[in-house]
Amino acid sequence: MSERRTGQTARYREGAGYDHDHFPYSALPQRQPLKWPDGARVAFCVYLYLEYLELDPPAGTVRDPRYGGALGSHFPDYLNYSHREYGNRIGVFRVLDALDRHGIRATVAANAMLCERYPSLIEECTRRGFEIAAHGISATQMITSRMSEEEERSVIERSLGAVAALTGERPQGWFGQDFSESERTPRLLAEAGLSYVADWPNDDQPYAMNYGRPLISMPNQAEWDDTQLMAIRRVSPPRWRDVIVDAFDYLHEEASPSGSVFTLGIHPWLAGQAHRIRYLDEALARIVERDRVWQTTAGEVADWYRANR
Repeated sequence: MSERRTGQTARYREGAGYDHDHFPYSALPQRQPLKWPDGARVAFCVYLYLEYLELDPPAGTVRDPRYGGALGSHFPDYLNYSHREYGNRIGVFRVLDALDRHGIRATVAANAMLCERYPSLIEECTRRGFEIAAHGISATQMITSRMSEEEERSVIERSLGAVAALTGERPQGWFGQDFSESERTPRLLAEAGLSYVADWPNDDQPYAMNYGRPLISMPNQAEWDDTQLMAIRRVSPPRWRDVIVDAFDYLHEEASPSGSVFTLGIHPWLAGQAHRIRYLDEALARIVERDRVWQTTAGEVADWYRANR
């Protein structure tokens, strides 16, 4: 046994599977075919991230350093703060126009500070029939194992409460900030009554975790998320469009006899820029023209999967 920096003892499982007990190992060829409603080959979900990035976050909080301006490097970091805020002032409306043009309902991952500061953005989304999921506190406050269990519970409850205050309904889905979790996060999400979590980009189909009713892990295919490709890997916008279409086409053709999920993560501060929005629109146009596609929300997929497996 080895000790981690948090003082926790690492636990290792023996035999088939992983060094954790969150879910069982399942290889695609060993599964029963997954049949979507009306014979659809692919369930298509857009994940729209609405996030507030604090200029002066609380001491000790953790931010993903891959997106520029690691905490403590300089202050105030107006450049990265303003870049993110461009999405909430300008980019989000371009993205919403593109989604409207193609009749797409999105799943919105909204953090608590975004809900508290810009409730009108959530109203724009609920008016369109979008699903609103919880997404932590802010873009500078990732969940980590350095938190106590009580601190993590507080983050989850604040996030859920902020969404519920605007929509009148407690959200059913959870998106960790930048896929962040501690060792106990899935258990705490299940105890909080969440229906699904979208923090595990390890599958093209939903699967049940070892918690709750059960808690469903929804696909979240980070490989063609806009930030992963254009912000981190510096892929050009036209190439990003082509990657999206290539991935969708492959899953659409592969999905026989079993259906797949295709997810597309969109951050308005990035995809909503004037030189990129065209390529998002073109990718969406290519996808919606295909037949046998179930365009839906993450919550609807999780509910269908739970009821039919």
